[in-house]
Amino acid sequence: MLLFFIALYLLSNVAVGVWAARRVTTSQDFVLAGRGLPLFLAASVTFATWFGSETIMGAPAMFVEGGFLAVIEEPFGSSLCLFLVGAFFARPLYRLNITTFSDYFRIRFGRPAELLSALMVIPSYFSWIAAQLVAIGIVLSVVTDVPREYCIIASAVVVMIYTLLGGMWSISVTDFFHNLIIILALAVLAVLLWKDVGGWETIQKKTPDGFFRFLPNATGKDWLAYVAAWITIGLGSIPQQDVFQRVMAAKTENISVCASYLASGMYLTIAMLPLFIALAAKLIHPDLPSDNQLIIPNMVMRHGSVPLQVLFFGAVTSAILSVSSGAILAPATVFGENVVKFFRPEISDQNLLKTIRWAIVVITIICVLISTTRDTNIFDLVGESSAFSLVSLFVPLAAGIYWKRANLTGCLWSMAIGFVVWLLCLWQKTEYPAILWGLLASTVGMIGGSLTKKAPYVAT
Repeated sequence: MLLFFIALYLLSNVAVGVWAARRVTTSQDFVLAGRGLPLFLAASVTFATWFGSETIMGAPAMFVEGGFLAVIEEPFGSSLCLFLVGAFFARPLYRLNITTFSDYFRIRFGRPAELLSALMVIPSYFSWIAAQLVAIGIVLSVVTDVPREYCIIASAVVVMIYTLLGGMWSISVTDFFHNLIIILALAVLAVLLWKDVGGWETIQKKTPDGFFRFLPNATGKDWLAYVAAWITIGLGSIPQQDVFQRVMAAKTENISVCASYLASGMYLTIAMLPLFIALAAKLIHPDLPSDNQLIIPNMVMRHGSVPLQVLFFGAVTSAILSVSSGAILAPATVFGENVVKFFRPEISDQNLLKTIRWAIVVITIICVLISTTRDTNIFDLVGESSAFSLVSLFVPLAAGIYWKRANLTGCLWSMAIGFVVWLLCLWQKTEYPAILWGLLASTVGMIGGSLTKKAPYVAT
């Protein structure tokens, strides 16, 4: 019965893709849902940006080991990111009526910045998508006992098909229903475990001192690591295409801002449920496997009723599919809009749409290879993706909007120097977080490049 209902969930996503395909006639329809999402859909699809593998499996695994200080990056950094997008970035970007972040770099700095930013954006998604595929492979493997690699391939095919068919329209509609299901499933599971664990006093007695501490010890190194955790996703995911597409698909500028704020609040509150569920499961069932990424799936399989198993695994599968589809669509869009059109500006809209769809296929294959051959720690894969964009794209984006002196030279220096310094620090395994060195270098590159060469300011 469990397998039947999970299969039904997967097929329903494909069915939504077929339905949504009827609404797709242009590349704008495919990429931004025709900029027609009302508030409830815009908020839902923005909330679902990351509410997948890292929230339901990666962060809980880190939380049971290290408490709140181990999960500052996710979910707290993710909630910060969505809030900052609404506060500082949604309005100025929405007014430009653009399709990708790289379009902004072209308008603000010039075509070289467009191409370089696109080449930075596309590979930054590979680790992120791989994390989602690993998670859904874990879930399906627990349920079916089929090797994880085969589960990854099967789920990737399903995600690819319904993304190919309907693009952002299919993602938006499925996200809304996925969110309802996942919130219901997590709430039911949390209530049951709260009764079993014996309440807050029991939890406090069974957890180590400082487990729920939110601030680090007063040493410089600890505080730098703490700041790095906040900004990895909190700032690093602001210049990512999947966030941009979801916010920009809103019907109006005000809706895009409100959707960001609502999604931030939803993320901060609802993402607490998986953390509690994992901790309670670990306290009640210490016999669960040592791989903490499997705590919640194994607990549900061993101790949950069949209806709860159907609800939970269907919800988790749906949530991860949702995140995967948006993450695959984002780099495919950038490839079509900012790489192919860079070299072939005369390309027709229909051929551009075909190019984006072919890019979806290629990107899916690459990410399947990564997820089946590399280290499968979900939390690390997600952090790697956000760090990539933080050290190369965040500073040029923010400076372009809020600093009139920012110019093409500063933009190119910022992207290149920040990225190279970050890689060198990772290679050298520096004492302080590599992401901070990369961000500092990116900032220095922007300021130095912009001040050494004056250029006309392009209003945004």
